[in-house]
Amino acid sequence: MIAFGPVPSRRLGKSLGVNNIPRKVCSYDCVYCQVGKTRQLAVKRREFFKVEKIVEEVSKKAKRSEFDYISFVPDGEPTLDVNLGEEIGRLKTLGRVAVITNASLLWMEEVRRDLLKADWVSLKVDAASDEVWRRVNRPHGDLIFKKVVEGILDFSKEFEGTLTTETMLTLGINDSEDELERIADLLAQISPKVAYISVPIRPPAYDVKPPPERAIDKAYILLSSKGVDVEILSRPESGLFDVGDDPKEGILSITAVHPMRESDLERALREKGIDLSVVRELLSEGRLEIIEYRGVKFYRKR
Repeated sequence: MIAFGPVPSRRLGKSLGVNNIPRKVCSYDCVYCQVGKTRQLAVKRREFFKVEKIVEEVSKKAKRSEFDYISFVPDGEPTLDVNLGEEIGRLKTLGRVAVITNASLLWMEEVRRDLLKADWVSLKVDAASDEVWRRVNRPHGDLIFKKVVEGILDFSKEFEGTLTTETMLTLGINDSEDELERIADLLAQISPKVAYISVPIRPPAYDVKPPPERAIDKAYILLSSKGVDVEILSRPESGLFDVGDDPKEGILSITAVHPMRESDLERALREKGIDLSVVRELLSEGRLEIIEYRGVKFYRKR
């Protein structure tokens, strides 16, 4: 399903999701990705779905849902969609549009032009040095770190909407004091409205762990000292997930992008008056899987 949710978002309130990229087609293979390992590394933009199909599916969901933002947050990198600008423009008639991007393609003028149409944009800034960038984001071989940074800075000067950044800290990779200092300097240049610091709270693609509290505190202090407004995202979102009228498809569309805690899924089904047999069916069909991370059970589309 292209449209999913709404789902609770720690940054956007109630988010009506748009999945405009097939599963795990991305320019990065981030070690912490909650969707899993990248199946197809790509940097060339192309059409994945017809614009009409995306607009039609999102419009149907929007008519039946209450939401704060229509959010492009797909299985892969949303800016790989060559029709993104047109899709944003047409969906803005339904409400505010957000795009969560890894920012790797902002060196392309057409990508920046597309994103300028959005109301709210989040840029990934997990590193400020080439070596750490390659370790944490595992980029496509054609990408050049210097060009990626230049694209981010160019966009930050052009964008008139709400600009935020997100930095995902991982133990032993990008949480050293030296790298945090460099990240703080880069974020000061970008000057986002809010710089979010997050840690892995859902099952990651690779075996990585969140850093200790002292590293998170250090990052907060460093960024704040540069005049950046910082918020820490280290706890799960609160709120109700909407599995829609077709619970099987609703569960699969959400968990393809957003692994669900066992307690969240059970609550979402209770709200619809649905028992857990639908979950057992999806598990037996091999369409859903259970993954445990840090003592918590999650459901994820298989």
